[in-house]
Amino acid sequence: MRKPPRKLSSSLAGALATAVLVGGLTAPAAAEPAATGHTDGGLPVAALDAALREITDAGMVGVFAEVRDGRATWRGAGGIADITTGRPVRPDYRHRVGSITKTFVSTTVLQLVGEGRISLDAPVRRYLPGLMPDDAVTVRMLLNHRSGIGSYDQVIFATAEQVEQHRTTTFTPRELVRTGLDMPRTNPPGAAFAYSNTNYILAGLIVERVTGRPAAEEIRRRILRPLELRDTYFPGTEPRITGPHSRGYVPWYEGELRDFTDYNMSWGQMAGELVSTTADLDRFYRALLDGRLLRAAQQAELLRFLPTNPADPTGLRYGLGLLSLPLACGDAYGHDGQVFGYHTLSLHSPDGKRQVSVALNVSHYQYPADPISAATIQLVDAALCGGETVDAARISVPRGLPLTPAPGLLPPAQLR
Repeated sequence: MRKPPRKLSSSLAGALATAVLVGGLTAPAAAEPAATGHTDGGLPVAALDAALREITDAGMVGVFAEVRDGRATWRGAGGIADITTGRPVRPDYRHRVGSITKTFVSTTVLQLVGEGRISLDAPVRRYLPGLMPDDAVTVRMLLNHRSGIGSYDQVIFATAEQVEQHRTTTFTPRELVRTGLDMPRTNPPGAAFAYSNTNYILAGLIVERVTGRPAAEEIRRRILRPLELRDTYFPGTEPRITGPHSRGYVPWYEGELRDFTDYNMSWGQMAGELVSTTADLDRFYRALLDGRLLRAAQQAELLRFLPTNPADPTGLRYGLGLLSLPLACGDAYGHDGQVFGYHTLSLHSPDGKRQVSVALNVSHYQYPADPISAATIQLVDAALCGGETVDAARISVPRGLPLTPAPGLLPPAQLR
């Protein structure tokens, strides 16, 4: 049995959030996983099917995934898409992918760098005069999260009441930026990694200033249309997800799983607004990693990874809108995303040939022993490293227990 890899940093806006389970509501019984797609090419189909089942057995309400190895593809889904109707999850669903949006934004910025329209080491104030207080923060620092600018979401979602209040709120990019800039600096510019959504709102504003087009339209023009990502789109202020999708849930007061499917995502914008599918994510990351989207110089910048924790230089590293996660068989590149009700993880071999994208329909949960994350990591290991299925004996907590809110989402006194 391979040793499980290090977990993603809790400072990332998603990752395999420490999963799960104590509280007052038991998740619905999971539907049996349904695997579809090609089974040739040496994909470990039995291991993938079993690992997917482990995720719902560990307590996740619904999950679906796509794995690719060259031209071979496996797709699977398990669990419940809607706890009211019992509708099962399908592997072709659309899904809010949260901070995976950042890789699309960074790619667009790097294309503009390659065209000589943006300089990575120029101060942000060159492109956004009057918005930044000084020239200390560069474009590069936005993309690699070393600006020291606070993350506005920590203010606008400081309480559970605010999470409910902002279901229909429309935020402008400059409102979000000013909220982040008014927060205390996490560190001097360039001195340390500190994940901040404000960085990517600023990056989006730079794209708009340089091109004269909305950042979402520029990404559609440069990435979504050329790659034919027909199920990937920016919802803007429209709260509903178009097309087939799962409901999205957050553990709430009194053991409730509260539905946050419909939400005005203007709070996320270029930091986390995107809707996509696991198939589209795999197509995008393959094109990015095999060099089809960037010139060689900008590809090298994209992959210039730095440790997120200097005390652990071989652990999680971050480049320009792209993370590097150590697995048993080597590093995997990609990103993760979390918004209210939805988790997504998309990881790939450095050449983009071996890929896995996983979507979960409950967010902001926690449990110290972390069985959902252990099972999800095992699915990643099976996909990218050919790992064996998870050994249930290694997970020493009861299985399939109810989900509990993550600390910080609800007041501690309300946690059950």
